[in-house]
Amino acid sequence: MESAEAEPSDSRPEEDGAAPCSGLPPPEQPGATMEECLAKKMEITVSEAEKRTGRNAMNMQETYTAYLIETRVVESQSEGQCAPVDSLWRRYSEFELLRNYLSVTYPHIVVPPLPEKRADFVWHKLSADNMDPDFVERRRIGLENFLLRVASHPVLCQDKIFYSFLTQEGGWKEMVNETGFQLKADSRLKALNATFRVKNPDKRFTELKHYSDELQSVISHLLRVRARVADRLYGVYKVHGNYGRVFSEWSAIEKEMGDGLQSAGHHMDVYAASIDDILEEEEHYADQLKEYLFYAEALRAVCRKHELMQYDLEMAAQDLTSKKQQCEELATGTVRTFSLKGMTSKLFGQETPEQREAKIKVLEEQIQEGEEQLKSKNLEGRDFVKSAWADIERFKEQKNHDLKEALISYAVMQISMCKKVCLACERPGCCICRLTGDQMQTFNN
Repeated sequence: MESAEAEPSDSRPEEDGAAPCSGLPPPEQPGATMEECLAKKMEITVSEAEKRTGRNAMNMQETYTAYLIETRVVESQSEGQCAPVDSLWRRYSEFELLRNYLSVTYPHIVVPPLPEKRADFVWHKLSADNMDPDFVERRRIGLENFLLRVASHPVLCQDKIFYSFLTQEGGWKEMVNETGFQLKADSRLKALNATFRVKNPDKRFTELKHYSDELQSVISHLLRVRARVADRLYGVYKVHGNYGRVFSEWSAIEKEMGDGLQSAGHHMDVYAASIDDILEEEEHYADQLKEYLFYAEALRAVCRKHELMQYDLEMAAQDLTSKKQQCEELATGTVRTFSLKGMTSKLFGQETPEQREAKIKVLEEQIQEGEEQLKSKNLEGRDFVKSAWADIERFKEQKNHDLKEALISYAVMQISMCKKVCLACERPGCCICRLTGDQMQTFNN
């Protein structure tokens, strides 16, 4: 499939639906610049999570979590006016429906991932229950980040269905289903078939698939190691809590050493309690890594779509070549390769000239139609490659910036933690304190 180095295509599908009920008009022009993105015009927050009970599609009672989305138009604030806050509730399944719609409608875009539905890579203090308050809070933050990612994307932010998701609570599901996006979704069997049968895969997308696999493998390994370290660290800190209790009881027995033992026990208790805040802050950085763990699957989805298009193109070219060969054989009366049709003709006699002419005419029409179809698929393929590669480059730049910031912040947090421990030992001049101070100065510079 050919590719072209040019600006991303600014074509996008149009959806019909009710006008959103908000003070900000829905976006119209695709391919917005950063200044024109919806995130610059509207404040978007997922401010609250609420546990609810209701009936599902099977009329069975279920417990689920609903999330409050609040939006506020920014332009009115610049004029000195206090813009009203619009709010609505959405379930996690509605976020999933929105992302599925975006993935199918914009197959050339690396669509931002949703936070995990159930907890993975957790240390033992955290619950894997998706109704656990700590996990629900982390997922609330992840859902807000997803909305901000989409609102900041130059193409996705222009989508009317996404805008309606933020501003129109009633009838939104019916609106997205009316787009017929599910009919456009490619089956997994078809995608798997294309993966193994494409004869001339694009090397860039093959390398991108390997890159996404490596990205997922590296981040998964990092998260597993971090979970094991968190478990051990948690155990080490909590052991000091036991020492604190022992020192406090010992101080009641040893009167002469009572004050020193009591002070030591107090520092042990403080040290043991500090691990909870430390690991909760670490979990925030782990969630940032998890986002790019899930981004790897979004990259592979773009590769699979390209393979499907390439496979359809090759099948169309093969079918056209076959029809041209059949037409030539009928016109010349010679058969180049063995075929059931040729064997049948030899057994039951040749066709009449009129029958042969009629078949040639039908084949010529099919050849003309096939050539037009092949040309259309070639153009579609070139547009896909151009748009997809532009978005992939945008994603890589975003990834490099985000992971750099997250890892530096994680390192600074670890150094700050060590510095606090050293200060707690009441020996600020010790070698460890001086070392952590020098490291902090290096990061600040």
